[in-house]
Amino acid sequence: MRQKECILYRNFENEELLDKMTQVIEEGERELVDSALDPGSEKIREKLYDCISLLLKEAGNNGFYGNLWHDYLAGLLVGHENSYSMACEIRGAVGGSINEAALHDIRIFKEYFDFDFTRIMQGFHVPELSIVLDYQPSGNESKAYNTRIRDRICTLAKQFESAESAEEMKDFLTAFYKEYGVGMFGLHKAFRIEHDEAGEFAGQTRIVPVKNILHVYMKDLVGYEIAKKKLIENTEAFVEGKPANNCLLYGEAGTGKSSSIKAIANEYYERGLRIIEVSRYQFRDLNNVIARIKNRNYKFVLYMDDLSFEENETEYKYLKAVIEGGPEKKPANVLIYATSNRRHLVRESFHDRDGVEFSDKHGGDTVQEKLSLANRFGVSIYYGAPTYEEYHEIVAELAARHGIEMEHAELKKLATQWEMNHGGLSGRTAQQFINYMLGQEV
Repeated sequence: MRQKECILYRNFENEELLDKMTQVIEEGERELVDSALDPGSEKIREKLYDCISLLLKEAGNNGFYGNLWHDYLAGLLVGHENSYSMACEIRGAVGGSINEAALHDIRIFKEYFDFDFTRIMQGFHVPELSIVLDYQPSGNESKAYNTRIRDRICTLAKQFESAESAEEMKDFLTAFYKEYGVGMFGLHKAFRIEHDEAGEFAGQTRIVPVKNILHVYMKDLVGYEIAKKKLIENTEAFVEGKPANNCLLYGEAGTGKSSSIKAIANEYYERGLRIIEVSRYQFRDLNNVIARIKNRNYKFVLYMDDLSFEENETEYKYLKAVIEGGPEKKPANVLIYATSNRRHLVRESFHDRDGVEFSDKHGGDTVQEKLSLANRFGVSIYYGAPTYEEYHEIVAELAARHGIEMEHAELKKLATQWEMNHGGLSGRTAQQFINYMLGQEV
């Protein structure tokens, strides 16, 4: 194998298995061919069992099935960000010298796909290798990928197996890049920001995938039709490349503001929308984050949950600058969606309005400074507490969805009692009531 001769496809994040399998193939073939060599069968067997263990771990994490070795190789290729894969993500097939460099590397990977393990499996008496070459999973879950992407990776591995040439193999890979993208942005829906304070990456801002996002969709959210319609309209315009606005979802607690944005992440994932969650303490990192995503072939929503600031907090000024106030043009593929219980985000006091505190001579300016953040959201969507009638409608709909059969009057009575003791009128209270009812069923 010529792993170290790759030009573009090198330095993978998950390279341990590739290194060990390469050693097994090279050393195993050498020992089987040249009997005069110092026998190293036990060491090779040990490495081979290590590889089997690692492949089974890959299957557990990623939900892979079939030939796990080929699935793993396909996963490496679709997840590797380089000049060729990122160009294909935007334009599809590309020409020029970069295309030749990619083809050189794919020829090397084709050697991995074409390698027949029969001699090694028999020569070193490791029949267990057959388990990972035709793996039948016990379940259908994937901890690392969306199941649709997982299935597509496994399908791509089968296409690589059938490819008669490196050129054909590269065509399959290029088509994947164009359809799904590459790297973590291509393979995941949602992300969060981590800022390393110490160690090798001290001071660096990292974007990390969120691998277990709640699978909620707009149809799952009962009520708030006007609010949902406004959010959908703005998001539709955004993913279609039309002008769109930053959105502020504000209103009562438990009314579905955060769930609506999570639903948006699921609804529009296949159309290239990605969500990056940002806390208010990470606003200093926003410029670094935007610099990393502004030239990617995706639409990004920077999601800020429960956004609000106290009088003595100044982090909101970083956010203001990012939204509209900086010298650099705002990328067309980035919007900000925020949720808050406050309409104006920054806490005001009567001192702000009368200018008494701190002897502020320009109290009106202070008020405008605090209001200006909310005003930079082009779309403000109100999620109000439901009326009793709306609350009972939400309860009835959720009960029907979960198969709870009860007289309407009795269900209404119990739901009212629950609301009076558990947080007031909201969609969240309704869902909690339904959870309680389901827990009481025998």
